[in-house]
Amino acid sequence: METPKTSYPKEKIKILLLENISDAAVKKFVDSGYASVEKLTKALPEDELIQKIKDVHIIGIRSKTNITKPVLEAASKLQAIGCFCIGTNQVDLQSATDHGVAVFNAPYSNTRSVAELVIASSILLIRRILDKNLAAHKGGWSKDASGSHELRGKTLGIIGYGNIGAQVSILAEAMGMKVIFYDVETKLPLGNARDTKSMKDLLSQADVVTLHVPETAQTKNLINKNNLKYFKKGAIIINYARGEVMDLDALKKAIEAGQISGAAVDVFPVEPEKNGDPFITPLQGLPNVLLTPHIGGSTEEAQHNIGDDVSNKLLNFLEKGISWGSHTVPALSLPPQEGAHRILHVHKNVPGVLSQINGQLSNNNINILGQYLKTNDRIGYVVLDVDKELSSQAAELLKQVPNTIKVRVLY
Repeated sequence: METPKTSYPKEKIKILLLENISDAAVKKFVDSGYASVEKLTKALPEDELIQKIKDVHIIGIRSKTNITKPVLEAASKLQAIGCFCIGTNQVDLQSATDHGVAVFNAPYSNTRSVAELVIASSILLIRRILDKNLAAHKGGWSKDASGSHELRGKTLGIIGYGNIGAQVSILAEAMGMKVIFYDVETKLPLGNARDTKSMKDLLSQADVVTLHVPETAQTKNLINKNNLKYFKKGAIIINYARGEVMDLDALKKAIEAGQISGAAVDVFPVEPEKNGDPFITPLQGLPNVLLTPHIGGSTEEAQHNIGDDVSNKLLNFLEKGISWGSHTVPALSLPPQEGAHRILHVHKNVPGVLSQINGQLSNNNINILGQYLKTNDRIGYVVLDVDKELSSQAAELLKQVPNTIKVRVLY
């Protein structure tokens, strides 16, 4: 069945895309009939964003833009936030939930790009290519096999066996590596990979250690001076996860002492706001250290896939009320009801709201053809299909229900 037309004129829906989000996302919105799509190549600081977001219905960001509580309080028309990246830690999820704003991201779309770079970096470091390359650029000739090894037969230790960690596991086995992993949750091993009982156990066995964990209070400085001593002497460490998970000063000392023979780091505790800004890290100037500017997922393929994935989720929420993949609005997915008018209702998760919704509609002879409710610990999300040409009246009635956060007539 063809999806009913939305009740609002699409040309009045304002979509703001920051940080040079892929044109694939712009095309999705434009092809779907949304004419007011603004794309900026940079992030905006909080004060500018507060002014810019007042009339915005959909905003797309990457990792540099912070959607804070003051920003959300200024965004009276905001329906959804699209994080065109893996994480959502740049969004105040609690405040977004309280405002009934859906938050979507793309947890899988750049998995392959990151995984491939981990393998590539492992080869560069274990062969000590970086130092030989630097010498050649300076006119030197360092033809020497000392300290240069094959990946085949070496042990890769993966800390965090999620989407990216599992993909790295598959590629590493194809290279002839043995794979071990550690995760705080029980995970099904892929191929011949096996889990270890503790992180200490993993660190003592691995020739190459790669990190794929989220940024939380528990993972801050996960790699530090205390556990760097558990690494095999001469091991390599790779961090394409989050900047806060590794103590870089401690890593520098471990490299200078010869405990760690090489490192690849793509994420840092403090990163420049934009290209051209100065960048400082304790790891600069160290031998066999590969430093990259947060480009783990920055391939054209990954950005296109992310643009496609997140824009699809935003359009499904905007036009159908589908909230699958949202980190804030409870997940609902339902087909359109023929001959009905759909209304979305977001409310605080307190007892009695649903009965009040039904009471308001039944008292005004508005029949409910379909009703779907899902809650989380803070809010409830109701999708209502009504059978009369009374959607505007019904919406006004639902706005009067106590503890209502947001009401939207879909079609």
